[in-house]
Amino acid sequence: MTPQQGGCLCGRIRFEVDQAPDWVTVCHCRFCQKVTGSAYMIEPMFKLEALRIIAGSPIHYSHHSGGSGLLVHVHFCHDCGTRLYLTFERWEDRLGVFAGAFDDPGWFEMSPKTTKHIFVAKAQRGTLIPAGYRTFGAHAATPQGVSLAPEILAETLEIRR
Repeated sequence: MTPQQGGCLCGRIRFEVDQAPDWVTVCHCRFCQKVTGSAYMIEPMFKLEALRIIAGSPIHYSHHSGGSGLLVHVHFCHDCGTRLYLTFERWEDRLGVFAGAFDDPGWFEMSPKTTKHIFVAKAQRGTLIPAGYRTFGAHAATPQGVSLAPEILAETLEIRR
């Protein structure tokens, strides 16, 4: 696979990954809404060693997750504030990249096979949750890491709160 690069708005931090994500999470929780300033976060998930910083040094902010109670570390550019990726106390061997930080934010596959929607119970009004995708009202696993059963929608759901 050709390495995929990304970076911050000011260009001081650059990174690359050399593999496709293990899966993609579309998260509708309030944390992700606030950290992105949007309705949800698209987060391709990788093994920690898949990401390589090729320029600059991100700093991080640690936040206790309202969902798991464990720390989530937001890595970002000190100069321009661009959020780049998340690391987790809960999954020490994983990281989630903010999809918009990639030079080509649509390079990875997003299909019902590779993608899940979590915290759908917190999704903003007007959000469309597509049919056929695995969905979860909150987390997709218990704090101990046990996978939960998804709901797979037969038709697209429009959130109408």
